[in-house]
Amino acid sequence: MLLIFLLYSIALIARAVNLQVMETDFLQGQGEARFLREVTIPSTRGVISDRNGEPLAVSTPVDSVWVNPRQLLEYPEKIESLALLLNADADDIERKLTQRAGKEFVWLKRRLNPEVTAQISALDLPGVYLQKEYKRFYPAGEIASHVIGFTNIDDVGQEGLELAYDKWLAGSPGSKRVIRNRKGEAVEEVALIKESQPGQDLHLTIDRRLQYLAYRELKSTVLQHGARSGSVVVLDVNTGEVLAMVNQPSYNPNDPGHDTDGMRNRAVTDVIEPGSVMKPIAIASVLENGIAVPTTPVDTSPGYIVISGHTIRDHRNYGLLDVTGVLTKSSNVGVTRLALQLKPEQMWDTYSRFGFGEATGTGFPGESAGVLRNYRRWRRLEQATISYGYGVSATPLQLAQAYAAIANGGKLRQPAFIQGSSNPPVSVIDPRIANTIAAMLETVTGDNGTGKRARVPNYRIAGKTGTSHKASASGYAASRYVASFVGFGPVSNPRLVSVVVINDPSGEEYYGGLVAAPLFSKVMTGAMRLLNIPPDDYPAMLASAADGTGGQ
Repeated sequence: MLLIFLLYSIALIARAVNLQVMETDFLQGQGEARFLREVTIPSTRGVISDRNGEPLAVSTPVDSVWVNPRQLLEYPEKIESLALLLNADADDIERKLTQRAGKEFVWLKRRLNPEVTAQISALDLPGVYLQKEYKRFYPAGEIASHVIGFTNIDDVGQEGLELAYDKWLAGSPGSKRVIRNRKGEAVEEVALIKESQPGQDLHLTIDRRLQYLAYRELKSTVLQHGARSGSVVVLDVNTGEVLAMVNQPSYNPNDPGHDTDGMRNRAVTDVIEPGSVMKPIAIASVLENGIAVPTTPVDTSPGYIVISGHTIRDHRNYGLLDVTGVLTKSSNVGVTRLALQLKPEQMWDTYSRFGFGEATGTGFPGESAGVLRNYRRWRRLEQATISYGYGVSATPLQLAQAYAAIANGGKLRQPAFIQGSSNPPVSVIDPRIANTIAAMLETVTGDNGTGKRARVPNYRIAGKTGTSHKASASGYAASRYVASFVGFGPVSNPRLVSVVVINDPSGEEYYGGLVAAPLFSKVMTGAMRLLNIPPDDYPAMLASAADGTGGQ
């Protein structure tokens, strides 16, 4: 018996030495595998704010629910109470867990309301855990959705600037080792492996006040005229900064759904044949190539002209006009007669310098370059139609960029969404010609012009109306239009340029001067007031002061 006892003692001592000395690393690893875990430290995404520091996109901490299927399936009767809190079907949850029974981690629901997560935590269900994450919140909602965009369930940018600057905004998650108890709860932090790095903030050029103003007026106009869609862009003439950019239809980035059509930022992705708003570019080419001066007479009789068997018409027979009058009355015949005196390469060169045919370079996802075919492929008819805005296509942002160059003395700047962006001016036309075009465009909003409804009380406004037929599979549709207006002010010291595009207005009013111009007036009137831009229409101010209206 003593011998047997001695042998067992020796065996126990040998086993103890083996476990404590020889296999200590293995056993330690097994213990740590059960209780020591490496967990992710989530990082916050950078804040997106407007030019005044108002938040447009922020991240808020939330909890998500995950489960260890094997642990929870041991207590199937508890699944019902969990499903009730998650507003889910208990059978669906049990089926999902059964299919993934071999895994230790399965997401059940992400980014829950704090009240719900508190109730789940109180239930103390086996195998059910909470994980801290961050959820993106957009205070401006649908008003700024096309510019800002949104993120997916994993906080990755999907649209707009959230997508374009995803790497800048996204932080770098960290990690740490913690000891968990048998319930899976972290009871002690062992070591910090990597610190989390928050994302960098993004300061936009957008002014939330102007964004709201433009959105409100655009939505009202689209509803009033039963239009299919619309866009408004407001740029700072001197800096090229985008102060407002809105579209209809829109969407709520806090709950984007699956309507991809409403998610398009039409102001940069959709192209239109601009129609008459392109005439100032053709006139600029005429002036700089010495074909005519503003007072050169142009005979538009009898109100139409036939080019290569195609008839180009005016709204009516304007008779004898000068070059300025061609813009004032928006004469297709007049601008055609002038443009056909240019060599195709001369006209193409002017359009190209104003940025047509290439993207503006903002880096906005999905931005279109528009269409400006090489002049070597132009026929005589195509050169004629391009002069009044057909056969060439552009985005609303490209139109804003071109008109800003006219307003800025011939200096073109790349539009910018981010404060501090480098967009040095490039001279695209002689300042004297640019100023001449600006003066000619001011007549468009005069008593005899097509854009008088675009006027802004106490401010001198220059601009151009546009009404173009929409292209269809069988040619240009007879009763479908794009109404537009592009303008800037105050003319004496241009500060703002705005583009209004209304797609498919229904009813009897479809001209740019009747649909788009009044919207331009409302947006610019509010913008001048919000930005405290001094008025410059002194005769109108004196007249309103004399009759006691105060310009109202």
